Amino acid sequence: MENSYAISLKTVSKSFGKLVIFEDIDLDVPSGSITGISGPNGAGKSVLLRIICGLVRPSAGDVFVLGEQVGMTCEFPPSTGALIDSPGLLANESGKKNLELLAKISRGADEWRIQEVLRIVGLDPQDRRPVRLYSNGMRKRLGIAQAILEKPQVLILDEPTDAIDQAGWKEVYEYLLQMKEERTTILFSSNNLDEITILCDQAYVLRDRQLRPAKIG
Repeated sequence: MENSYAISLKTVSKSFGKLVIFEDIDLDVPSGSITGISGPNGAGKSVLLRIICGLVRPSAGDVFVLGEQVGMTCEFPPSTGALIDSPGLLANESGKKNLELLAKISRGADEWRIQEVLRIVGLDPQDRRPVRLYSNGMRKRLGIAQAILEKPQVLILDEPTDAIDQAGWKEVYEYLLQMKEERTTILFSSNNLDEITILCDQAYVLRDRQLRPAKIG
């Protein structure tokens, strides 16, 4: 794999029994870029992102993240933050407490960073409400905060603005573009074509079992 690529997939296929989700996918994501994947519901976008994160094994093919082969030289990709499907949250704890517990396990963030990421995603660090009282949009924001907490080199997001109101999109966009300026590599799925046009350096469509380049704009 070339060093210029933070993520590289080589002939990756996935089937569940006789059901073929996709096959022979090749994808190279340049370091420090933003790449978007769109496609119809059920096409396998979330499955593909889960494979890259090491959460699902491909049926065939190889996945490399930051030079490591996922599932071979590492179980999970190094220095990677991810939000796939619904974030795993402790419903009876506050958003801040959720991040504090995560930071205690990983030792990858201090109190200042926890408060910073909450403000970045538009949540109040002083809000003591338990997560079970959060709206879907607030939960999605907290999931993004979890993913960026430790300033990962690679960020993988599954429909990052889904359930977030339009007023919150701008905040998310601005921070993702800031992360790109800091050389973070971002790969996300979205069916919002405006979002892909605003954010992406390259885009793809996953449809009919194949991943194909898409025009931006």
